[in-house]
Amino acid sequence: MIPEPKDKSESAVRKVDWSNFRDHIATADREGRRQWVYPRQVAGKFFRWRTWFSWLLLAIMFAGPFVTIHGNPLLLMNIVERKFVVLGQVFWPQDMIIFAMAVLVFFTGIIIFTAAFGRLWCGWACPQTVMMEMVFRKIEYAIEGDAPRQRELNRGPWNADKVFKKSLKHVLFYALSFLVGNVLLSYIIGWQQLYQIITDPPARHVTGLSFMIAFSLLFYGIFARFREQACTFICPYGRFQSVLLDENSIVVAYDHKRGEKRGPLRRDQKFGERRYAGYGDCVACNQCVSVCPTGIDIRNGTQMECVHCTACMDACDTVMGKVGSPLGLIRYASLNGIERGEPLRFTPRLAGYGVVLMVLAAVLAVMIFSRADVEATLLRAPGSMFQQMPDGHFSNLYTVRVVNKTSRELPVELRLENAAGSLQVMGGKLVVLPQKLLENSILVELEASAMKSGTTPLVIGVYSGGKRLQTLKTAFIGPRN
Repeated sequence: MIPEPKDKSESAVRKVDWSNFRDHIATADREGRRQWVYPRQVAGKFFRWRTWFSWLLLAIMFAGPFVTIHGNPLLLMNIVERKFVVLGQVFWPQDMIIFAMAVLVFFTGIIIFTAAFGRLWCGWACPQTVMMEMVFRKIEYAIEGDAPRQRELNRGPWNADKVFKKSLKHVLFYALSFLVGNVLLSYIIGWQQLYQIITDPPARHVTGLSFMIAFSLLFYGIFARFREQACTFICPYGRFQSVLLDENSIVVAYDHKRGEKRGPLRRDQKFGERRYAGYGDCVACNQCVSVCPTGIDIRNGTQMECVHCTACMDACDTVMGKVGSPLGLIRYASLNGIERGEPLRFTPRLAGYGVVLMVLAAVLAVMIFSRADVEATLLRAPGSMFQQMPDGHFSNLYTVRVVNKTSRELPVELRLENAAGSLQVMGGKLVVLPQKLLENSILVELEASAMKSGTTPLVIGVYSGGKRLQTLKTAFIGPRN
């Protein structure tokens, strides 16, 4: 056994330095209990731009299921039927290699974007941030008021006013969660099928309704209670920053060279006198902290919890404008921009990432545009043997599966390409319905002179409209002599 250390004093154990922001998270106290974040309402140019951009994203999300391209939805992820539609293009499990390449391009793009712009995605386009800050938080402000009123309401007794406001807020939260859950479901099954389910009696879809209620409760819990913890505890993106960011990455940064040392501004004090006394532009108003949705102090430096929402930038610019100091004490900048005054530049690292991304994107584009409208597979019928016909020819029975990836009906013709013989489709011509799978049997006959001992390689062409779409290779089984 390993002996216990003799020194069990507090000095032998590393204590948490509560004055160091990197030793603890801003939303937990010393006992590990959660400290609820009450961010103040923010106003400013960046918030206006984010609001307009969020409206655009929300409009796309809610209108997406109803937008069609060539008769196909804009986006459909039908996992049950293994059918996927992206920008009107239908993809099937046979296109898995394209999906794998698209995922590779996506993650490479994330690496490049993060290396260049930090967590700009999180603050401007992440669904968690957009829904929380631009939808649920606005409802909360409208019902309960700004941060001080929310604190007062939560600490106050349960009277009629508090019961009414809390009930109204949470009813709206859950109703919105249920609506969003149905919108997301329409991206899986399509809005036509969702409409049919909604108009049917609930008793016919008890299981589906139960799952939707449970999903809505989960969605409601994230935005009513979990909130910023989804970004700080669950989302792995923030933890990638330490690997992906460098001194030239654009982040939300506090200009400590200009702002330190901090101190309040007296009414009769001018900024020239203030600088002469050794103070910087930061007037220690803490407005950047009060508006932060994750409860951090951006003046401590780049932190994992920062989602680049620009709330602190707007709050600081408002204060700087009031006291007559230049804007941009907190701004989009790089570490080298703050420390050395270097302008933003395109680094060799980004150039290398960009080349990799362009190559992958080019490969993906070639794969998409060269994708055949038809995907066919040919297998020998299970348990079947070769047969000798009365005229001396030999026959094999095969099973063909043809997937039509288009939105139109396709007649398909199979031709024997490399041997003297005939090919017969059981049941007549092959006509594949739009976005459907057709399975049929075909009989191939070969002359004895065209056969090899044992197995004979076969090449069968798949044609539509006189154009060869695919070539299938298989083996023809015959006698060994």
